[in-house]
Amino acid sequence: MTATADIEQVVPFDAACPLVGVEEEYLVVDPETREAAPRSAAVVARAAATLGEQVGTEITRYQVEAKTRPCARTAELETQLSQMRAAVASAAAGEGLRMVASGTAVLGDVVPPLITENPRYGIGIANYRSLHDEQSICAGHVHVHLPDRERAVLVSNHLRPWLPTLIALMANSPLWCGRDTGYASWRTLSWGKWPVAGPPPYFTSAAEYDEVIAKLTEAKVLVDPGTIFWDIRPSARLPTLEVRVTDVPATAGESALLGAVVRALVVTALERVERGDPGPRIRGELLRASYWQAARDGLAGDAIDPVSGRLLPASAQVDALLAHLRPALEETGDRDLVVERVARLHVVGTGAARQAAVHARRGSPADVVDELVRDFSGQLFG
Repeated sequence: MTATADIEQVVPFDAACPLVGVEEEYLVVDPETREAAPRSAAVVARAAATLGEQVGTEITRYQVEAKTRPCARTAELETQLSQMRAAVASAAAGEGLRMVASGTAVLGDVVPPLITENPRYGIGIANYRSLHDEQSICAGHVHVHLPDRERAVLVSNHLRPWLPTLIALMANSPLWCGRDTGYASWRTLSWGKWPVAGPPPYFTSAAEYDEVIAKLTEAKVLVDPGTIFWDIRPSARLPTLEVRVTDVPATAGESALLGAVVRALVVTALERVERGDPGPRIRGELLRASYWQAARDGLAGDAIDPVSGRLLPASAQVDALLAHLRPALEETGDRDLVVERVARLHVVGTGAARQAAVHARRGSPADVVDELVRDFSGQLFG
């Protein structure tokens, strides 16, 4: 998160309402063909005039990454997200291009993708080989300020049961290269192939976390700390915990909702950590199955509770999440916003449901891209 390093100099840690920031990955598209276009470098060069270091390239030439600054309030976060997207969209328009926020490329010959020139990426390709073939995928990452790595690792244990619910809430990748996958979040399935991806293991301390990372590095599973792709990870250089489990949301409003929910999860978890609660030890096979169910159906079907293994409506799992977060949401001042926006998602559908509805109604992936272009700078929660 750009400027997160400023946290320690600007604002002391606030356990009740820690600072939060969001990173988003977007896809550049050609307005004529609606295909993903490998011209991110030109878009970033233009956008940097407004956003500076808050915008950059990603591993493929189709992607742009943009980052908010740390925010104390969700309204401030949403304003930054909207302004950030507007600046990127304007830069793309200046190059005769458009931007979309989708977990996968709806159209385009992106397998294998064109890779951005960078020595680090070259090392990664040598190590991971064809795993890069499906790297034209976009996620939403939320950073939450925490006082130290020990607490960050222990907090992540408490977040693990809720990761599938976050996948379902923000699912936004049903189409892949012109094909309806039948999944709400195809990106989740693609990303899960990597050796250090998906839900993080349960760790009893930062020392145990570091020991595992050292062994993975020694075994050459990792290229560097940046290739720790678990869906929750303590930052290697910043005082934050990063939650990176979801597709990039289609709209700035949904992204702000994600930031508010993740921060409340961290606030709730930290209070339990301080009481000595180690968090639930979930069976790996149940968590993996819960991920798959959430990625397949989003909010439209059932969910697997990763703690009990019970099958229940996804809406019931979301209700359980809101109940779990209520005290923290009241502390952060986000309760009304989160409750109202989650209710709105149940009515209008997640990004995935909206993409799928356009595709079913019109039978054209190009129309889905057009809808995503409109969503990129639009507001779902007006």
